[in-house]
Amino acid sequence: MTYRICCLTSVLAIAAGLAQADSFNRIASFPTHLNIGDGDQAVETSAEIIAATEDGMTLVYTDSPLGVLGRIDITDPAAPAPLGNVALGGEPTSVAVIGQTAFVGVNTSESFTDPSGYLAVIDVTSGDELARCDLGGQPDSVAVAPDGSFAAVAIENERDEDAVDGRTGQMPAGFLVMVGIADGVADCDTLQTVDLTGLAEVSPEDPEPEFVDINDAGDLVVSLQENNHMVVVNSAGEITSHFSAGAVDLDGIDATDEGAALIFDEVQAGVVREPDAVKWIDDDHFATANEGDMDGGSRGWTIFNRDGTVVYDSGVSFEHAVIQAGHYPDGRSDAKGVEPESIDAATFGDTPMIFVGAERASMVGVYDATDPTNPVLAQLLPSGIGPEGYVAIPERNLFVSANEVDLIEDGGVRSHVMIYEYSDADPVYPHLTSAGAGELIGWSAISGLAAVDDNTLVAVNDSFYSYQPTIFTIDISQTPARITSALPVTREGRPAQKLDMEGIATDGDGGYWVASEGRVDRVTPHAIYHVDEDGAIDAEIGLPNELLGVQQRFGFEGVTVVGDTLWMAVQREWDDDPAGLVKLVAYNLETKEWGAVHYPLESAETGWVGLSEIVAQGDYVYLLERDNQIGAAAVTKLITRVRLDQMVPAPLGSELPVVDKEEVRDLLPDLTSTGGYVLDKVEGLTFTSDGRAWVATDNDGVDDHSGETMFFAVEDLAG
Repeated sequence: MTYRICCLTSVLAIAAGLAQADSFNRIASFPTHLNIGDGDQAVETSAEIIAATEDGMTLVYTDSPLGVLGRIDITDPAAPAPLGNVALGGEPTSVAVIGQTAFVGVNTSESFTDPSGYLAVIDVTSGDELARCDLGGQPDSVAVAPDGSFAAVAIENERDEDAVDGRTGQMPAGFLVMVGIADGVADCDTLQTVDLTGLAEVSPEDPEPEFVDINDAGDLVVSLQENNHMVVVNSAGEITSHFSAGAVDLDGIDATDEGAALIFDEVQAGVVREPDAVKWIDDDHFATANEGDMDGGSRGWTIFNRDGTVVYDSGVSFEHAVIQAGHYPDGRSDAKGVEPESIDAATFGDTPMIFVGAERASMVGVYDATDPTNPVLAQLLPSGIGPEGYVAIPERNLFVSANEVDLIEDGGVRSHVMIYEYSDADPVYPHLTSAGAGELIGWSAISGLAAVDDNTLVAVNDSFYSYQPTIFTIDISQTPARITSALPVTREGRPAQKLDMEGIATDGDGGYWVASEGRVDRVTPHAIYHVDEDGAIDAEIGLPNELLGVQQRFGFEGVTVVGDTLWMAVQREWDDDPAGLVKLVAYNLETKEWGAVHYPLESAETGWVGLSEIVAQGDYVYLLERDNQIGAAAVTKLITRVRLDQMVPAPLGSELPVVDKEEVRDLLPDLTSTGGYVLDKVEGLTFTSDGRAWVATDNDGVDDHSGETMFFAVEDLAG
């Protein structure tokens, strides 16, 4: 789990922000379905490309599933309010704004071979359409000149990826459109096209323009993503330079989808960049987010001079910083990793900044670009799932991300627009990193916690990393807390299989007790394991027949030691449990006897409520009780406790006593303290001897999840 690499960026140092005067913190999250108003909010929505009005008080974003332009009032940025949607009669692909007027690319293509679309000019306040220009093809990116004199649209005419193995070379070719603006409205009679064929080395006959941006001098830069080519065009529509986006060598990556294991020791040579978004950072330099598509994806971002000279390339450093923050999407290891897709640039105070969005990791890197040849990663910001577009509003010290993924069909989190404020406060996120000089520790899916001493905790990952069960050591004396080592859990010298580690307790002798939640359908047993200080399993305690006969899918979700007894929390009811009562199971290490008590759960109007942790502290056992809901649907995220003198186990098979519980902490305010939505899985709880409680959430291995892990202390809980 620990791998030596060169040139490791320390996200701990940059994220703590202790030496920097100003930083960004998220202050609000706006779910886009609120713009539906009284309509059916249980339909898919999405925030993709986003822009702001000139006064910075209103946001507009493209929502392709609904075919609308969404609007948000951010007069109070900490309390964004819905302004409703504007129907567009097609699929919006991009938006740019001059004053209070939005310029929206709308795709109306009937097929890949018959592309069409138009530029809609919309009054943001009224929603009225002021003009409509036929573009002659399928639009993608839209940009407006800073002086408001013209707009540009990248006409992608994207390929049919199901035809000819998804290769370029499928007609019709894409091109660039420029249109003049008079009195704030597009003058369709001035529309001109710029031919981009014959430029790229890859499929020169079939350019696919992806993104366009315009600098203060009126020059345009266009990315031809699949062609791996960049084109610079002047305000007269003349091509002034063009060049290949080039390739990079990557050393220290996970390039194999090997079944949920974080192994960063692979090398790829000559990986083409295939840039997606591009943004001018001054009149001579622009930055690209190298998402990749057809043949590449360098997992990083690049600054080019307008003549094609590479001024800076992030290499693997950006992805490594994301790995250290626990946001690495292992399922994308063989497909472009974190996938930097979006990029923006703006000056806050006197500091030029570049914002790089990792689509699959749901993170935004904030770089100080004072020296464009050596930008410095200043922060990592948590975002919603799939950041697609950004807008910086430096006049109001605001930065905004649009996050396109909406998991309404799976009962998951909705698409969100997230707002960040630049101020003199220290950065709040990340809460937990694995930063360290000279090594890279991949981590994610944190579950159970246990305290070793007042400065050290241990945590386990769960079944998402079934091929790589690991015990992590966490130094909590630092801010953010730091994972300092990773201990593989093994059987006979190999990574232990058939484990779902959901709880951990120290044995007082350097080893650990681990509770594993089983899956009968996957031949994974509910069991307790003893793990020695080297990570080897040296004892296994299986369920007795009384429990084997009634077990269900949702099993042990924590383990704690009280004297000679191990206590395990069962997440949900088993076959012999009355509705609303779950077992706290006891196993005496000396007598080998099993027993249990019943714990009363809160009721659930939607989904289910269960237990996810148990830990003894003082005269009580403390438990995490939670529902399986996320965002605004979340109701129950609690720390409760039961007096130890009630924890008298009855024999299995007999009538179990029902303990009395006391609610000691509603965690919903804690889970919204970073300006995000309520995360589903509060999984870890432990105490240090000074009485501090530590809480952790499980980010599901960044699988249909933003990757955000909350890890925080609660004071005065054990009074």
